[in-house]
Amino acid sequence: MISRNFKNVLVVSVGFLSLFTAYGGLQSLQSSLNAEQGMGVASLSVIYASLIISSMFLPHIMIKNLGCKWTVVAGMACYVSYSFGNLYPGWYTLIPTSAVLGLGGAPLWSAKCTFLTIAGNAQAAEDGKKGSDVINQYFGIFFFIFQSSAVWGNLMSSLIFGQDSNIAIIPEEQLLACGAADCSLNLNMNSTSTRPAQELVWTLVGCYIGVGVLAMIIVAVFLDNIDREESSHFRENREPFSKTFLATFRLLKDWRLLTLIPLTMYSGFEQSFLSGEYTKNYVTCALGIHYVGYVMMCFGATNSVCSFLFGRLARYTGRAALLLFAALANFSCIIALLFWRPHPDQLPVFFVFPALWGMADAIWQTQTNALYGILFPRHKEAAFANYRMWESLGFVIAFAYSTFLCLETKLYILLSFLVLTVITYPIVEYHERKHPTPSIQEAGHPPHNQEGFHNDKGKIVAQTKL
Repeated sequence: MISRNFKNVLVVSVGFLSLFTAYGGLQSLQSSLNAEQGMGVASLSVIYASLIISSMFLPHIMIKNLGCKWTVVAGMACYVSYSFGNLYPGWYTLIPTSAVLGLGGAPLWSAKCTFLTIAGNAQAAEDGKKGSDVINQYFGIFFFIFQSSAVWGNLMSSLIFGQDSNIAIIPEEQLLACGAADCSLNLNMNSTSTRPAQELVWTLVGCYIGVGVLAMIIVAVFLDNIDREESSHFRENREPFSKTFLATFRLLKDWRLLTLIPLTMYSGFEQSFLSGEYTKNYVTCALGIHYVGYVMMCFGATNSVCSFLFGRLARYTGRAALLLFAALANFSCIIALLFWRPHPDQLPVFFVFPALWGMADAIWQTQTNALYGILFPRHKEAAFANYRMWESLGFVIAFAYSTFLCLETKLYILLSFLVLTVITYPIVEYHERKHPTPSIQEAGHPPHNQEGFHNDKGKIVAQTKL
């Protein structure tokens, strides 16, 4: 029999898998599908700008009032609204639904991270294991299942768009503008001709809406409300709004969080580059939009498998070695992309880059999320809200300059943030190695003294004070 905590991890993971099968597929296509006047990347920029605002106050308030479970359900509903906006894409449909998605995104991810951290600490206490090891394992399992959403979402788009009878051979003049080519060629490339038939777009978006609603049902029905008593206690003893509003910013007094900002922002930069720039300037440009799904499937499959492996491997190698490996992989890809001129005859190469990128991203996601949970065990919502806020800032900046900077310049910006990350992250890692942050069990606060804690015959309902 699997433990209650592990069952909850599986439910959260499958729910996110279903939800991001829809959103991940739409995100990968925005720069190509809604390329007119940069509407697609503009909508993505609005999403992450709204996510930054949301991160400032909504996660703490919603998790405290609704609990992790119902915060996740509410956040999922916001994501589904974006799929409806893509049925008839326009400035008056995409931008409002993008803002709604962003507002729900920060509470959704903060609740998920808080939930996994609570479950990891609870299971560690039951099994007599180190909390950070179980948290790492749970995040690895989550990202193993979650990252495979890129496979299914992009498979759906490629199979449906592959039925388009108007797929044309890419002309040689357009191939000259692909990759980090001459800036004037790159900026003037016309991508509106790559849009498939409207009936196929409706079919795809309808499928995405269905799997998004399924995600909400899975979480609402099968996920345990493990922090129910914490939420009930909070509603009975409401804190002042100013206190909850400033919870995210108060944590910025911790120098460790400030030092992790470059690492966190780089996570946004590197993800936005693959979904926004690589898909448009390399794949769609040289192969056509119907290949975007297949290429991103390669990214998702590699990311999923590596998330699971690295989540388990971290206990033997440590975080620092894995993050250095990810940095080297991204550095090599960036340098290669600066010089590569994509051509349809080089089909295997189009899949090499997303495979390497997926391997590196698996490390960035699993290890950075786990690091935040380990460094700030008593301020989990505020810590993960900060994580989401700074990562979203990376997304916003990258999508904001997407339509008017040369691809070569974008690659150099990405490289600069990677170098800054390699300089700043080891400072935090060195301090944590010399002065480990005590886990909840080690901090000298026995469970029966923790407000809102309830233990019924080993059945943990809430592990820490949120």
